[in-house]
Amino acid sequence: MPKKPHQKQKLLHLLDILQRETDEEHPLTLEQLRQALAARGIEAERKSLYDDLEQLRLYGADVLTVRDRTVRYYIGARDFDLPELRLLVDAVQSSRFITVRKSRDLIGKLETLCSRHQAVLLQRQLLVTGRIKTMNESIYYNVDALQEAVAADRQITFQYFEWTMGKERHLRREGARYLVSPWALTWDDENYYLIGYEEDRQMIRHYRVDRMLHIEVTDHPRKGAEAFEALDTAVYARKTFGMFSGQEVPVALHCAPWMAGVIIDRFGQDVIMYPDGDGFRVRVPVTVSPLFFAWLAGFGADVTVLEPADVAEEYRNHLRTILASYDVGEV
Repeated sequence: MPKKPHQKQKLLHLLDILQRETDEEHPLTLEQLRQALAARGIEAERKSLYDDLEQLRLYGADVLTVRDRTVRYYIGARDFDLPELRLLVDAVQSSRFITVRKSRDLIGKLETLCSRHQAVLLQRQLLVTGRIKTMNESIYYNVDALQEAVAADRQITFQYFEWTMGKERHLRREGARYLVSPWALTWDDENYYLIGYEEDRQMIRHYRVDRMLHIEVTDHPRKGAEAFEALDTAVYARKTFGMFSGQEVPVALHCAPWMAGVIIDRFGQDVIMYPDGDGFRVRVPVTVSPLFFAWLAGFGADVTVLEPADVAEEYRNHLRTILASYDVGEV
């Protein structure tokens, strides 16, 4: 008797059918499994399917049964549960540094980790694609190049740009290439950043990955190991508002009682809050910048800069400048 075609592939196709077509709410009978294999050009007898399903169980696939009027089969445990996949989809969609097209691609791949019926439940998340996304499609290649450089312990060169009002890229430093030792990638304020060491300036700096162009891995060993080892990246991100560069200073704030959670969320649970009048006083290290002042302004009169005096005055001038632009007179 001649062999039936594609029999060596039968187990692979059977597992794929179970993974893509079944879940707890959508089990299939032996006859339905046989028909699904036949649609792929693979003949199977009911008796052989019993043994095939058992082989898949021995392999580690969680093939479960439902017994009512007939026996039906489905895949139970998977690498990712549906709630976990929903979290991943939400993370992809809310990430500004992932473009809309790449978001769709990634979600399409996530959908293959569940049944096609469950994938429909993930597709509802596509309604949030109107969120602002990066326009730089090369970010994936940038991340790959940066990880390659870190693994190889090599410096990189690249060009860095900013957007103009005409929505055109303007190269910083007149197009001159940056020479940087890459040490870590971090995700902050909905953007991806490289933390690296610039030997020319002898300091740790950060760069938006989606604004880096033409990254090249050099043959030069990385520099700045001691500076990076002394850096607490979590603290660095907390004190650098929106990863905006500026002068780092300890700032004393007076806050309303309800802001305790805000301070802890921003600066961590180790921060010390001292009762003071109708609120509390706290001293935190921050990088003084317009984004730090914007953060303060968001809480209105519920937060006040106490010290240092020059930062308090700079904040007052910041507010005066804003008010002056509305022609409301002196503060």
